[in-house]
Amino acid sequence: MTGADPAPLILTLGLDAAAFDRLDALRRAHFPPERNLIPAHLTLFHHLPGARLAEVSCHLTQAAAVTPAFSVQIAGLLKLGRGVAFRIDAPPLLDLRARLAAAFQDNLTPQDRQGFRPHVTVQNKVDPAAARALHDQLSRDFQPWQATAEALLLWHYRGGPWETAGRHPLAGQA
Repeated sequence: MTGADPAPLILTLGLDAAAFDRLDALRRAHFPPERNLIPAHLTLFHHLPGARLAEVSCHLTQAAAVTPAFSVQIAGLLKLGRGVAFRIDAPPLLDLRARLAAAFQDNLTPQDRQGFRPHVTVQNKVDPAAARALHDQLSRDFQPWQATAEALLLWHYRGGPWETAGRHPLAGQA
């Protein structure tokens, strides 16, 4: 594949605008600004082969076409040691991710082969005491809430901010 882009691809789940805005506002407020190069996201795969963009995109288009938009629950908070994330519960998400993992099995890195724990990180790479304080603060008033999964979002990773590589709406979404 001469001329293929070797930059790895990252696959994330696109949430409805209100949920994204809420999570991204928390990320902007609590993530170290010099490290916050990307918006809030729920990563499905950290490293797919950029040189196989057309093939990856084809799989995503097919998977999205047969996967209706679905509800996800922002179910709780996770301590990350040096950060905080929101835990996401959604059986359809686990099924979708498993189907995609099977399709991409020959191209998965060890990180993407390990267990999948859906979450959205709003703070990372801070002092553990600061992470504990934010976790405690957010936990005090936390109530689970719903969001809608609307798309599969594909990104090029070239060491800095992510670059859009594709948006694959789930069935029933524009």
